[in-house]
Amino acid sequence: MADGFVALYIFMLAAIAGHVIISRVPVILHTPLMSGSNFIHGIVLIGAMVVLGHADTTLEKVIGFVAVLLGAGNAAGGYVVTERMLDMFKSSKKPDAGDKHGAKP
Repeated sequence: MADGFVALYIFMLAAIAGHVIISRVPVILHTPLMSGSNFIHGIVLIGAMVVLGHADTTLEKVIGFVAVLLGAGNAAGGYVVTERMLDMFKSSKKPDAGDKHGAKP
C-alpha cells in the first residue's frame, strides 16, 4: 500500500511540475514545443507495449492495452498537429506555369 502512495506522490509532483513549466512557455511556442516532442510519444508507446508484454493478469492486460491505445493516439496526434502547423506556413499563391520560382517579371 505504501508503494501506491509513493507512486501517487511522484505522479502528483510530475503533474504539478509539468503544469508550472508549460504555463511559463509563451503561447506562440506551444505548438512547436509539442511538435518537437514527438519522439517522447514514441517512447511512451514503446514503454506501454513492453508493459503489456509483461502483463500476467487480465486487469494488467486491459490497462496495458489502454496504455498502448492512448500512446498510439498521442503519437498520431503529435504528427497531425505538426502537419497542421507546417500547412500554416505554406504560401497560398501558386507560381505561374512559365516561372519556376513564382516571381513576376
